[in-house]
Amino acid sequence: MRSFGIVALSVMLGGCASVTRGTTENISIASTPSGVEAVVSGLEVPTTCTTPCAIVAKRSADITITFEKEGYQSQKVQLTKEVSGTGAAGFAGNLLAGGLIGMGVDAATGAATDHKPNPVIVTMQPSVPHAAPRAPRKPRPPREPQAGT
Repeated sequence: MRSFGIVALSVMLGGCASVTRGTTENISIASTPSGVEAVVSGLEVPTTCTTPCAIVAKRSADITITFEKEGYQSQKVQLTKEVSGTGAAGFAGNLLAGGLIGMGVDAATGAATDHKPNPVIVTMQPSVPHAAPRAPRKPRPPREPQAGT
């Protein structure tokens, strides 16, 4: 009966990191210059915002942000997921309260991870204007032989 109570408590608590940190996080997005369109992929619904802005993302999401502005080269930033100090502590807390079920919940939700970099900051590079094609060069007239050679 006691083991049933422990299992029931574990299921109710879920994962420690899931409980203490949540399964989502805010990601700040900025650029120089501001006013750049940031297209965020990897979310349940693709999102677009104009910098500076922030989004809420699931910690388990594989996120790529594409920055676009007329007159500038587009840039793409792939975010990585890393276990943070507080996420590791929450995940380790499963040894005391959540057990294997809690560890499974935390692993599935990514609750122990944070996206990096956060904030995401890019400096846009101006587009290189296409050079106008050069007019063909006129052929040089043949050289006249010099005296004494």
